[in-house]
Amino acid sequence: MKALITGASSGIGKEIARYLARLGYDLILVARDREKLELLQREFPVKVKVVVVDLSIEQKIKELCVLVRQEKIDLLVNNAGFGVFGEFTDTDVAKEIEMLHVNITAVHMLTKFFLKDMVKKDKGMILNVASSASFFPGPLMSSYYASKSYVYRLSLAISEELRRRKSKVQISVLCPGPVDTNFNERAGVEFAVKPLTSRYVAQYAIDQMLKGKTVIIPGFKMKCAKFFSHFVSDKRLARLSYNIQQKKSK
Repeated sequence: MKALITGASSGIGKEIARYLARLGYDLILVARDREKLELLQREFPVKVKVVVVDLSIEQKIKELCVLVRQEKIDLLVNNAGFGVFGEFTDTDVAKEIEMLHVNITAVHMLTKFFLKDMVKKDKGMILNVASSASFFPGPLMSSYYASKSYVYRLSLAISEELRRRKSKVQISVLCPGPVDTNFNERAGVEFAVKPLTSRYVAQYAIDQMLKGKTVIIPGFKMKCAKFFSHFVSDKRLARLSYNIQQKKSK
């Protein structure tokens, strides 16, 4: 078995790599930081290939697809992503476009590339990492929330298409709340609630995916938040979300 993991140098991606290695998967680790990837590579008894790619550049995504074309990938984990904090009129548009390429374009292209081959073989799994942010409007992190909503909705739609054609290929989407990673540092925020550990989220995600779960939400609080969101108007959710986001400001 072989898995390709983007954003594998830290956080959830790093812990997913560790867990899959324990399960016996050979790995292709993708990220921008070669040093971190090679340090991680030395940990594992399984075969590990390191690929350094900047997923904010569309041409580099295409090059990655060509590079791994001959690899027999059983599991794709689209984990790479980051956020930008601030009012929409104040945030840097170049940084936002970079984020949208990583959070949306890379996920879209890699999912399509690998899914086509998996459907032909009628075998394979894809785990797209979204966020609990995908369930809500996100003032002060509007572009990030919207990008994760794209990943969530795309994954659900593909899952239904696969079900209708009675395919054995599986797609799951991970929607965690706050997780203890370097996400908050890059986004320039502090979490308003105690985060889950990336190790717990990674193991929970893989275990639930292997059980055939489509939407994976770690943590009781986030499950409750999603449930109760159905009883609140979108406008009210936006107001509540703003108050929560405002507490994250450093």
